[in-house]
Amino acid sequence: MGPAERAETGTGRLFLRGGLQRLYPDVLTPAALDALEALAPFNRERQRLMRERIDRRTLRAREQRPIAFLRPEGLIPRTNLTVAQARAGQFEGSEIPRDLERQWIQGTGPATKPRASVEAGLRNVAYALLSGADGWMFDGEDALGQVSTMSLDNQRNLKLAFARDARFLGVAEQVAAEMNAWSLGFHGRAFISDWRQQLDFTTRIFRARGLHLDDRHIRAHDGSGFSASIVDAALYVVNNHRALRDAGSSLVLYLPKLQTAEEAALWHELLTALELHVGLPVACVKVYVLVEQVEACFQLMEIRAALGARFVGFNTGRWDYINSVSDAYAWDPAFVNPNIESITMTYGYMRNYEDRVRCAVNTPDAHGRFALWQGGMEANIPVGSAAGVAASMKRAVAGGEREQQAGASGKWVAHWKMVHIVRPIWEKAGAPNQLGRSFPPLSYEHADADGLRLLEPAPRTVTGARNLLSVALQYGNAFGRGFQAAALKPADSFGDDDVLYLMEDMATGEIRLSILWEWLHKGATFTEDDASVGVKAGDPLTRALLDRLLAEEYEKLRRAGNKDVHDDSKDTTLPTAREIVSRYVTSPLKAPWYVDLLNLCLDCERTDRSIERIEAYLASFAHDGTRLTENPDFVLPAAPI
Repeated sequence: MGPAERAETGTGRLFLRGGLQRLYPDVLTPAALDALEALAPFNRERQRLMRERIDRRTLRAREQRPIAFLRPEGLIPRTNLTVAQARAGQFEGSEIPRDLERQWIQGTGPATKPRASVEAGLRNVAYALLSGADGWMFDGEDALGQVSTMSLDNQRNLKLAFARDARFLGVAEQVAAEMNAWSLGFHGRAFISDWRQQLDFTTRIFRARGLHLDDRHIRAHDGSGFSASIVDAALYVVNNHRALRDAGSSLVLYLPKLQTAEEAALWHELLTALELHVGLPVACVKVYVLVEQVEACFQLMEIRAALGARFVGFNTGRWDYINSVSDAYAWDPAFVNPNIESITMTYGYMRNYEDRVRCAVNTPDAHGRFALWQGGMEANIPVGSAAGVAASMKRAVAGGEREQQAGASGKWVAHWKMVHIVRPIWEKAGAPNQLGRSFPPLSYEHADADGLRLLEPAPRTVTGARNLLSVALQYGNAFGRGFQAAALKPADSFGDDDVLYLMEDMATGEIRLSILWEWLHKGATFTEDDASVGVKAGDPLTRALLDRLLAEEYEKLRRAGNKDVHDDSKDTTLPTAREIVSRYVTSPLKAPWYVDLLNLCLDCERTDRSIERIEAYLASFAHDGTRLTENPDFVLPAAPI
């Protein structure tokens, strides 16, 4: 890609990586660039809020102070509402649009593949819209690879599909036949009778990247990093609002990684400005919020109030939330997680988190309106031995039944093959949603805060450490190859078809490294003997043992077949993944995001150069809390253009 160039917009100029306007004229249209320029002032506010995130994290660690609820009399920043008013529902919420009233199953995944042609990438969209899912969250964040220009390919494919471009329709017809062939074999019936009609069934939703991320292809006027959130929201809305509204569909976004109501209020302002710029009614862009950060769980009603008439629901994920709890209490030597497999949605702090979310959505607003609760992710894929698939699908259905009974109006699946396995749970219940189901009102006592960090006895084993290392290494390697969503399992299970692969995204890497960091730096002790490495129950995870386990798990991946670890990655991105895992886990100061280090090393297959970038990041963060988040391969011109 050529040198950076100025993008001419309606009121000013932005820096784009060279050649992008020529390669993506259908995505980076004049209207889209004008919208980016109109939203550019929010970038500075976003940078300030991200700085404040780090400052809060640092201060809590210095003072060894847990997260607390906001003072009731305080004003929610960027709003005219007090905390007490938000908690009492004294704000205007949203009516639930018709196409969101029934969202029994939402699928998630990106709209492209790495290094794919347009037709090959469009297959992802076809699988999604033909799946029978009530909604599909096309991912611009955790499941979307960021190598090369994948973020723009993602936007292009959505625009083509939503406009019913001939290339998409040709792909969809082929995919429908393939899906029916699989369904006949697995379910004994074809589930697509009219593929054209089926394309209109699924509500289309988009997840923008979080406020903590910079875009890899666009820089602000002053050369600083430009918000990936702004880029994603602007391109999606500008390029698709007419097609969606003409089809009678809502404009719906998922907002990830929010930590505070002030950040939610910034999103509300940003989207309002975008609506006014495009000529859309204010609050016509509806939003779900992923409750992925423990700090957000202390401000659920405040977040609802800050988003007001555009807020429709919360989602309770698992991996990201566990990571945020681990990170928030990295300063506390007493807070040490068990094996990742033990931290289910019914475990300690996770159980209390889910309970607060369901109480929050069932608190009425000033007009008696409630919000939706979309349950967490089912990561299983029904591919493996007959016994393995049967056992995993039994667990998946049981997990869905638990969430439905707990009050969720639906849940997520990570693969289209899971839609018709899990959806019958809600079909049998019959109701389109569980809006307004009666739960106790939220309380804000010390006991409630303590419950959001509640640990319970569970195993902590050498096998657990190996699994954490193996999957974290595999995920870092997959990320470097452009597969930000990948089917993974620990290396010791390679070749065992009774153990199914799980569809993993960025969150799985984040939590695995956070837990390993905890175990190493807090002197966590194992709960069981392990003769293979001479560990006794009560022994800690030492640096020597960590290094040994890392070396052994790495060698297993080097020896693995191409099916599990691509051969062309073993001397390129896999060594870089090892360096990132090692430096993250052994660094005395815990990095806030694994994704930061992965992003710095994207499209860089020289491990020595990647090591330089990793060390520069860790040194910068240790010096003054500055995260290096700008694309290091985006070279600005030496002089103004």
